[in-house]
Amino acid sequence: MSTAVPTKLTNQVLEEEWQVRVDLAAAYRLVALYGWDDLIFTHISARVPGAEHHFLLNPYGMMFEEVTASSLVKVDLAGNKVTESPYFVNPAGFTIHSAVHAAREDALCVMHLHTDYGIAVSAQKDGLLPISQQAMLALASLAYHDYEGLALNDEEKPRLVKDLGDKNHLILRNHGLLTVGRTAAEAFLAMFLLERACKIQILAQAGGELVSIPDPVLRLVESQVKAVTVGQGAALTWPGLLRKLDRIDPSFRD
Repeated sequence: MSTAVPTKLTNQVLEEEWQVRVDLAAAYRLVALYGWDDLIFTHISARVPGAEHHFLLNPYGMMFEEVTASSLVKVDLAGNKVTESPYFVNPAGFTIHSAVHAAREDALCVMHLHTDYGIAVSAQKDGLLPISQQAMLALASLAYHDYEGLALNDEEKPRLVKDLGDKNHLILRNHGLLTVGRTAAEAFLAMFLLERACKIQILAQAGGELVSIPDPVLRLVESQVKAVTVGQGAALTWPGLLRKLDRIDPSFRD
C-alpha cells in the first residue's frame, strides 16, 4: 500500500471534523510513541460531528506513526467508505468499534489495543487487582468481556455491549484493552491509566506478596480525581501531549 500523504483536507471538511481528525491522528501517534501499537493491527475510531453516523478510521496497512489527519478514512457503521480515499480500511476490524459506537452516544472515540501488559492481565483469572493508585482510577469504571475468538462475528456485538454497559474501560479477556471517551483525549487518558495499571500489576507480581487497597478507598476515587484534575480530566493533559508530538514530529496535523 502506498503511504503517500493525500492532499490536506483542511479546506474540504468542516472545521469541527478537521479538529476531530487532528486529535485522532494525534492519538494514533501517541499510541506508537508509547509502544502500544501492534504493527498495523487494532484501531482507534472517532465519530464525525453531524447527524450522520460516520466515523474516522486508520488506513489499513499504515503504521500508527504514519497516520495523519488527512489520511484517516471516513466510514459508516458497517465500515464502508463514505468519501473518496486512496486508502482502504479493514471492515472486520471495525466490528468491535461499530458495536460500541452504535450503543453509546457518549462513546465518540473508541480505542482498542493489544498491549503486552494489557493482554497479560486479561489472561489472569482475577483480572485487574486493586494494588495501585492507577488501578483505582481504572477500577472505578471497569468491565470485562470473555473471549469469543477473532472479533468478526456480528452476533458477539450485543454481548460485548452488555458487558461494557456504561463503563469507560473494558478488559477483553485473552485479547486486549478497550476504552471509550467523548473525545480522543478522554479515550487516550483512560487507556494510559488502564495500561499503566496493568504494567504495574505484572511488575508487582514478580516480587513478594501483594498488598490490596481496601474497598472503601475505591469509592472515594471518583471525587478525588475530580479534585486533582480541577474537574477537567483529559482536557488538562491533552494540550501537553499535543505539544510533545509537535516537538517530535508535527506531521500528524497534515
